[in-house]
Amino acid sequence: MPCFVLVPHLKPWLSVFAWSYGPRNRIAHRIYRLRQSWGATVEPSHSGEGDSSGTVLRGCKTLRGLADRGGFPPSARVDVVSIATSETSDYGCTATRWSLDDIAATIVNHAHSEAMSRSTIFRILDDADLKPHRSVYWLNSHDPDFESKAREVCNLYVNAPRLYEEGRLLICVDEKTGMQILERKYPTKRPEPGKPERREQEYIRHGTRVLTGSFVVPTGEIVWDVGETRTSEDLAAHLKKVAEHFPQMQAFDWVLDNLNTHWSLAVCEVVAKLSNAAFEPKRLKTGAQRREFLTDASHKHVFHFTPKHGSWLNQVELWFSILARRFLQRGDFSSPEVFEELLCRFLDDYNTHHAHPFRWTYTGQPLVRGTPFSATQRQQQHGKAWFSPRRQLFERLLYPPRPYHHLAV
Repeated sequence: MPCFVLVPHLKPWLSVFAWSYGPRNRIAHRIYRLRQSWGATVEPSHSGEGDSSGTVLRGCKTLRGLADRGGFPPSARVDVVSIATSETSDYGCTATRWSLDDIAATIVNHAHSEAMSRSTIFRILDDADLKPHRSVYWLNSHDPDFESKAREVCNLYVNAPRLYEEGRLLICVDEKTGMQILERKYPTKRPEPGKPERREQEYIRHGTRVLTGSFVVPTGEIVWDVGETRTSEDLAAHLKKVAEHFPQMQAFDWVLDNLNTHWSLAVCEVVAKLSNAAFEPKRLKTGAQRREFLTDASHKHVFHFTPKHGSWLNQVELWFSILARRFLQRGDFSSPEVFEELLCRFLDDYNTHHAHPFRWTYTGQPLVRGTPFSATQRQQQHGKAWFSPRRQLFERLLYPPRPYHHLAV
């Protein structure tokens, strides 16, 4: 039976080592647990007298028993995974999400398995790449023709360069609504070494603006209109402006989502004039009739609507994220006029120096997990804790990082 000798003057550091991060301190942690539960016993020396220079703890060879890796049968691990991937109400749990304590209680009460510790349950879930405490939003598309519509839009993106050379232009259109014109109440402090930029939390609101943008897929150019409203008349005027901006093109393909202003009667009238087609309002009373008219392939201007809840297929949404990151998020605008002026300057600069087509990778097929569970980042980190660059807890306590010292000028 192995013996562990605890030198008296090192006992205060034992608890620090025991709760430090990393597997290098597992042995110290086990000794600390034995010392707390069994108490310290003094072993007699070879001369028969008690030795006060050190404390000897006797412990069995298996210190952690079933709580260690591989100590539970596969059926117990399956129970943990099954509980973590089920609804809490299925097991009578009043919480709306699983916690380690809830899973541990359910294993004993419902699965009738041997009790597990929190660390054991965490390791089993970690090995299976399960995080029952996390949740993300997911939007389901109820469009029965989702695959065919998505494939049609993706084929247009793939063939956009060839169609552009043939005189047919592919354009993605949408509105960026609710752009707030915010002015910080106090000046922003510039970043310093070791300190990020600091912005005042309070702001003065000067209203909102709407950006109607058309993203030219083959070239990456943006054609825009800025206004206060987003009506069908605004979109109709924007479509006419974009068509006049490219007079050399023989045909146009427009990608839009299913907003009602995108297939309004005013839009149908503009498309009919631009396509030299007959416009008969009596035959365009319903939304289905208008959509059929706008998607007529014989017209010069053809609309392609994304599936329901599939507006992420519109490439202009990618450009809107660029606009939010590079202009809107950290902007400080004192008035609507200043906002519109700076926005137009940003858009002109983008078209001149940064416009480029996006590399579209989605093909219209169902999305599947491309990385197997065995190759995830969490799995790759197993076994690397010994070589982690993170310092141990006692090192961080004894040797804190040096504060930044400003050089005297």
